[in-house]
Amino acid sequence: MTLSRAAAAAAAVLLAATTASADEYWVYFGTYTGKTDKDSKGIYRSKFDAATGKLTPPELSAEMGSPSFVAVHPTNKFLYAVGEGGGKDGGPVVAFAIDAKTGALTKLNENKSGGAGPCHVSVDAKGTHAIVANYGGGSTAVYRLADDGSIKERTAFVQHEGKSVNKSRQGEPHAHCGFFDRTGTKAFTVDLGIDKVKVFAFDPATGKLDDAAADDIDTPPGSGPRHIALAPDGQFAYVCGELNSTVNVIEFGGKRGKVVDSLSTLPKATPGNSTAECILHPNGKFVYVSNRGHNSIAVFAVGANGRLTAAGHITGDIKIPRNFNIDPSGKWMLIASQDGGKVGVWELDEKGTGKETGETVPVSRCVCVKFVPVAK
Repeated sequence: MTLSRAAAAAAAVLLAATTASADEYWVYFGTYTGKTDKDSKGIYRSKFDAATGKLTPPELSAEMGSPSFVAVHPTNKFLYAVGEGGGKDGGPVVAFAIDAKTGALTKLNENKSGGAGPCHVSVDAKGTHAIVANYGGGSTAVYRLADDGSIKERTAFVQHEGKSVNKSRQGEPHAHCGFFDRTGTKAFTVDLGIDKVKVFAFDPATGKLDDAAADDIDTPPGSGPRHIALAPDGQFAYVCGELNSTVNVIEFGGKRGKVVDSLSTLPKATPGNSTAECILHPNGKFVYVSNRGHNSIAVFAVGANGRLTAAGHITGDIKIPRNFNIDPSGKWMLIASQDGGKVGVWELDEKGTGKETGETVPVSRCVCVKFVPVAK
């Protein structure tokens, strides 16, 4: 008896999962690149030991212009990156194969984002599609992914419309991140320029988006929503406001999601502060938001009703934390200091806060952190 292609693929994924180390991860770093010897040249990787919190010296995995955000396929076999920049046709969206034993990346192919300034990419739970947010172009694009991880055709493109109250930052749409929900039938794009979370019906069979504007979620005027963290139960989401230093709680209890609470990410007024990343702890008990200016990670406890309570700040030697991430064990937070030229490690505690370990590695203008289990 022979296995079907689907069964064989499932068995391969299961085998990869069972042979991966529970304590060691490849950590991939997206960066802003430059032309001097001190500037980053693309995507870097280190090996992270989750038993000790130690990182190996970074190595260049793939040379590429300003891969500011990277995403990992759910099988951990492929990595996708957007290169900021580009004109009318957009910047590059690039697919790489991951060698889970060595951490090496091999370029598979690339496509164009369809709009200027692609700044975010993510992959649906089944690994069949990728969604890209174009900040400069103010648009959303979706791509079909092949079984071998390569990027196939662009199946959907939506140009956002509108503006909001901040004349210097919100005169036009600026899409900042996009995600599929856990069912794979909806997609969300957070748009800083129009103070909305755009909500699309998604057809995984065709890869098409239905832009039902009536379902879009309004955020407070002038908040400048940037990144979103979707709760696993599908009942809540958390969106950071870049322009007003807030985290906004979205509840999906009715026909249309709505913001039901908004909390400051700052302990006191900090002129010039802006938020960047918003993530949910793997245990679902805490939401974290990075503050650029206050140079901290704001911590919020998630209540039984999905609402948030301020729980403190993670501080230390941090300079403009655009992005950070928590390892799959939930014990360690890696914070990328965009202007500090390094990535540092913090050990988290049961209250959701953490202490600086002193473990750091140099990465110039690091702006993204992603984990992949090391295969043995």
